[in-house]
Amino acid sequence: MQHRPFVASIRLPLLASLAAATILDAGIAAAETWVITDQSHPTVGDADRHVLLDAPTRLEIELASGLPAAPEQATAVVQRRLKQGGTDLQRRIAAAYQGVTDAWSLGITKVPAVVVDRRYVVYGEANVERAVARIEQHKREQP
Repeated sequence: MQHRPFVASIRLPLLASLAAATILDAGIAAAETWVITDQSHPTVGDADRHVLLDAPTRLEIELASGLPAAPEQATAVVQRRLKQGGTDLQRRIAAAYQGVTDAWSLGITKVPAVVVDRRYVVYGEANVERAVARIEQHKREQP
């Protein structure tokens, strides 16, 4: 069964809507494109931001890989891995969870999702360029 991608408009909080209107009135109109997906639903094309919803789980698996059965030893190994990973690992963990939080705050319900300007979303289209084209078409038809 093939699902047809569709365009939806995401509700913005009032202040964000006013800020977006102000930016557009000032002539600064740059479309920001996000791809929200997981490893099971790869996408093709460029975006300003790629959010992998399964990134936190993948990091947890990486940290828990090959742990000893004894809880005290396992705790020590994980603490050592966290310390050895340093600021890079901390950044990866923070980015992974921030991506999930941002997708949740937009109300993303399916993957892959291509989001433009945090306002429009196309679900089910793995090609970013085609998804953005659908959004642009929708915006022309529904000004």
